[in-house]
Amino acid sequence: MKVIICGAGQVGWQIARHLSGERNDVTVVDNNADLVRRATDTLDVQGIAGHASYPDILDRAGAADADMIIAATHSDEVNMVTCQVAHSVFEIPRKIARLRAQSYLTAIYSDLYRRDHLPIDVVISPEREVAEAALRRLSAPAAFDTELFLEGKAQLLGIQLDEDCPVLNTPLRQLTDLFSTLRAIVVGVRRGDKLFTPAPNDQLFDDDQIYVMTHFEDMTRTFEIFGKTVDRQERVVIIGGGHVGLAVATALEGRAERLRAKMIEKNRICAERAADMLERTIVLNGDGLNMELLREAGVDRADAILAVTDDDKTNLLASVRAKQAGCKMAISLVNDPTLIPLMEPLNIDAYINPRSTTVSSILRHIRHGRVRGVYSIGDAEAEVIEAQILSPSPLAGKAIRDIDFPEGVLVGAVMKKGEVVKPTGGTKIDEGDVIVVFVMASEVPAVEQLFQVTIDFF
Repeated sequence: MKVIICGAGQVGWQIARHLSGERNDVTVVDNNADLVRRATDTLDVQGIAGHASYPDILDRAGAADADMIIAATHSDEVNMVTCQVAHSVFEIPRKIARLRAQSYLTAIYSDLYRRDHLPIDVVISPEREVAEAALRRLSAPAAFDTELFLEGKAQLLGIQLDEDCPVLNTPLRQLTDLFSTLRAIVVGVRRGDKLFTPAPNDQLFDDDQIYVMTHFEDMTRTFEIFGKTVDRQERVVIIGGGHVGLAVATALEGRAERLRAKMIEKNRICAERAADMLERTIVLNGDGLNMELLREAGVDRADAILAVTDDDKTNLLASVRAKQAGCKMAISLVNDPTLIPLMEPLNIDAYINPRSTTVSSILRHIRHGRVRGVYSIGDAEAEVIEAQILSPSPLAGKAIRDIDFPEGVLVGAVMKKGEVVKPTGGTKIDEGDVIVVFVMASEVPAVEQLFQVTIDFF
């Protein structure tokens, strides 16, 4: 597949890294020559320095025979014009654009992106993706990472094990026997710096980070088995009243269960706008690092603090101060991946990486086969892929034990006719089934070939 990626920032570079590693023909375009040079020096990609929306630049990038263009520059308008030029001049079949401004994303204006208007096939909103990720973290407070699959009926949980976990030093095969009715499978384990898919005889140890695929109805029981308690959340403090914080607060107000939310926003204009748009959320204008203001927001009695400003250091320090004051859980937005190892020593329970959420969203639309969802694990070390099984797939009609999966691949869940089942070796994969697999990054191309041998854009 020939792909042009416009924008060589964090998201563009990460997408280029994924696709070039899977032997796709990738060209990166950016008006910053240093970013282009970084991409060509570290990745197996071609690079063009110039404005992505200029037809002559796209022509030099190979737009005449490109299969897809991904517009992920820092400018919404450049991304939109790039897709228009890609469609009108070069007839590129698939166009993906990252748009940040909420005005462009309002549902009543969705006709704007029709092929006869502004032809964009997929619009990605980082702020919405991050807000949804934050809500998922709040729904599973005992997890450091979480994502929904199979129409919300299955959930990936990242769980940090400690010495109180009752199933330490127990082979995973025995866990299946001990909890035979539990619809959950350990699909990934991080031990130290190494992430791997476990074998049936592998044991779990103190300080392991595990990834568990569980039926949504069994989430609470899964946490309990691995030594975690799930408390109902009634009070949340949100630091940051920008697009992300506002989206989270709006979603919390729309929930059936009543939840007390307070927001702290430093910029007075943003605070006033948030106060006008929210009905039940109390908005305080001030610095989220101010301890007196945190106490006024009731952080000492809060079940969770969600720090989602546009400054990583503010988010980390606000989370630390909240935990010291007595807040039960801290979730921090972190753009810089080099800060993520600080989460545990700082006692921050979970983090959200906007780059990972945006990359996962884009990958969902460019994977081969009938892929319905993709979630990137860690620093692109692994992926959790949800895909529908089509008749050309080598998987159709076979039991899981008879499928020649590459090493580093585990099936976490299977949905048959709308019902999610826990996969075993004898589970037969039929045409039309939807499966979720945990895949180490090096094996993604081989797994895609199992889903379908040709690219399916439709």
